[in-house]
Amino acid sequence: MSDTQTQNYTFVLMGVSGSGKSVVANGVAQKINAAFLDGDFLHPRANITKMASGQALNDEDRQPWLSALNDAIFAMQRTNSISLVVCSALKKSYRDKLREGNKNLYFIYLKGDAELIETRLKARKGHFFKPEMLLSQFQTLQEPTSAEPDVLVVDIRPSLDEVIENTCLTIERIVSGENS
Repeated sequence: MSDTQTQNYTFVLMGVSGSGKSVVANGVAQKINAAFLDGDFLHPRANITKMASGQALNDEDRQPWLSALNDAIFAMQRTNSISLVVCSALKKSYRDKLREGNKNLYFIYLKGDAELIETRLKARKGHFFKPEMLLSQFQTLQEPTSAEPDVLVVDIRPSLDEVIENTCLTIERIVSGENS
């Protein structure tokens, strides 16, 4: 398959933990029949162990993970018309790493404030993320600016169904060329 035969898209659902990345991506994938990968599944064992003990990852910890995600995005774009990847992508440098060599890559920033997300994290069960790490997530977050036109924002304050629908509409606008 050459790049000129088809135009496949990958959308990275980004944001701090608790913003709903996985549940939104799963809902969107079902609605639009898109491929879906939770980027957390590509974390090396050392990262999972570190996070499970309540420690935040540093940039060095994230490099092998970001490289694996970059490769996964490339592979998904070769075989799927629309792919969704869940990745916090909190820093611009992380987003830049994911962009390397990946055409038609967009980010959907699931944006919410700390109070809303803290409430959601406290209600979570069975996830390795600890609510006390939320402060670290917001300190690390480099919110996208107009210098990153491939990042689109979806507000997470509405109901889950509305957030899923708004995300589907955002993807539809990109794929149809309306956001060009």
